[in-house]
Amino acid sequence: MSLENLKVHDHSFNAGAPAASAAAAEEAVVLSSEETAWAPLYDLDTLWFQVGGTICNLWCTHCFISCSPENHKFGFMPREFVKKYLDESQELGVKEYYFTGGEPFMNRDLPGILEDTLAIGPATVLTNGILIQKRVARRLREITDDSIYSLEIRVSIDGFTAEANDRIRGQGSFEKAIFGVKNLVAHGFLPIITVAQTWEDSETERVFDGFRQVMTDIGYARPRIKMIPPLRIGREKVRSRGYDKFEYITKELLTDYDDTLLQCTSSRMVTDKGVYVCPILIDYPEAKVSDSLKDSLQPYPLKHQACYTCYISGAICHNFSSSGN
Repeated sequence: MSLENLKVHDHSFNAGAPAASAAAAEEAVVLSSEETAWAPLYDLDTLWFQVGGTICNLWCTHCFISCSPENHKFGFMPREFVKKYLDESQELGVKEYYFTGGEPFMNRDLPGILEDTLAIGPATVLTNGILIQKRVARRLREITDDSIYSLEIRVSIDGFTAEANDRIRGQGSFEKAIFGVKNLVAHGFLPIITVAQTWEDSETERVFDGFRQVMTDIGYARPRIKMIPPLRIGREKVRSRGYDKFEYITKELLTDYDDTLLQCTSSRMVTDKGVYVCPILIDYPEAKVSDSLKDSLQPYPLKHQACYTCYISGAICHNFSSSGN
């Protein structure tokens, strides 16, 4: 990784990091073989890439993989590295691609990666929006216009006021994210505003209406807003709470349950260290399933408590989960 790539850390914001890291992954639930539920991979429809690694220009208090400017556990993925998996994915019938981090736009290979991807299928980038200047939005428009496939941009904002958002994402992050959304809208994109729930359930309608008003006020007339439930691992475990001891999946819970609602039955996550079962579990070494896509096509035991969130809410990482969020 070149130091040149890290110059974008000048844009970093810290929402109040504790002296000790909160990134340590909790232990997997210990279940007997009779109790353990397994998720088959029916089809590899969706492929994720951790193109930004765990390197981010924000230090969010709810980040489930504890990304930050200093977290180099997973690194940037070079274009040629990603291309190898894109080529393999075509043989396996992958239908759509997601790119996340960390912050994907910190990886200077991202435009080329998107060009390669949009030559074979639709793509989505998950971002905090801070690095989406006008020239970046213009380049994304050019890349999209050269493809028959769609490019979606998801921008994470966690409060409809600067006070609410910056308490979680760091001072000044709200204003810069809103500027990024404006640039995307001005260049013909309809970004999906992704909001992680940090409020009581009774406040959901008020929060949704607040976001809709903010987006309307900046010229985004019919905003798309996706609210996702908390993943109680990483820093979120410290910010609010971890999973209750009863919040896990057993074989019995999957009786008469449509397991296609679980993301791991149709997708995998590629990192610079290999293929993991899903985007949520990359902090768990046992969640690495292989080095190649071909060898990742195997069932996975649902022994992590984060799996319970997907069980309750559907495939929350997709643009629109099965639960309708």
